[in-house]
Amino acid sequence: MQEKKDHQPKSASSLGKAHPALKAFMCGSLSGTCSTLLFQPLDLVKTRLQTLQNNMHPGAPKVGMITVLFNVIRTEKLLGLWKGVSPSFMRCIPGVGIYFSTFYSLKQHYFQEGSPSAGEAVLLGAGARCVAGVAMLPFTVIKTRFESGRYNYISVAGALKSVCQNEGPKALYSGLTATLLRDAPFSGIYVMFYSQAKKALPQEISSSSIAPLVNFGCGVVAGILASLATQPADVIKTHMQVSPALYPKTSDAMRHVYVKHGLSGFFRGAVPRSLRRTLMAAMAWTVYEQLMARMGLKS
Repeated sequence: MQEKKDHQPKSASSLGKAHPALKAFMCGSLSGTCSTLLFQPLDLVKTRLQTLQNNMHPGAPKVGMITVLFNVIRTEKLLGLWKGVSPSFMRCIPGVGIYFSTFYSLKQHYFQEGSPSAGEAVLLGAGARCVAGVAMLPFTVIKTRFESGRYNYISVAGALKSVCQNEGPKALYSGLTATLLRDAPFSGIYVMFYSQAKKALPQEISSSSIAPLVNFGCGVVAGILASLATQPADVIKTHMQVSPALYPKTSDAMRHVYVKHGLSGFFRGAVPRSLRRTLMAAMAWTVYEQLMARMGLKS
């Protein structure tokens, strides 16, 4: 009886240490929940801005972020800004968890002895994002369609069933190339700037009580740079996922945007997307690192 009691703490401790990747998944999922709920309205406005340009005639006055924001509130009420939050949750909660657990596993495997260089940080972030992006792409497609306002889906399950029946399962992976061209570079650039900015901080700041706030600031700077660099790929992705029949290939969507709107068309929705991606990534990384530290794991 005593022997069983003595072994219990050891067993529990071993179990806790045996699954650090699972802890990283849980921390990432929790951080993804917080950031998704807060910044969903910005994602919806971004999607509306990008799909709105298809219905605009040449020479028509430009519609901005604020106009779209108030139009949604007027026609769909305040909660209309959170349209598509269900598929966003289904995509981001496991998706961010997969991203951080993959990131943690890759970092522990290849860089256990030291910190990755700037180039290695790009590959580390891009690799983790590719895994998460491919795994969660069907929910990304459904989320984009919910936000576009062009589809009358009632639920995520109903949307998945409708797409599979009417367009085939292949439609759930429409825009895969554009999504990876957007997400992998974004994550790679973000991790590089974020890790380099943190390295440049004095040790007394990194270990102080304001460290989470400083980390958040580093994340904001990294997010702005990464968002602007990957904005064209986001515009192409949105077109392909909302209208896969019109743009079956990445080159088709690129040609359409350029011919109809010029180079500026590739930066449509840049402001709400930059705000959302920057704040969301900064919050997700800050929450993730704080949770990992509380669990005694190095993020």
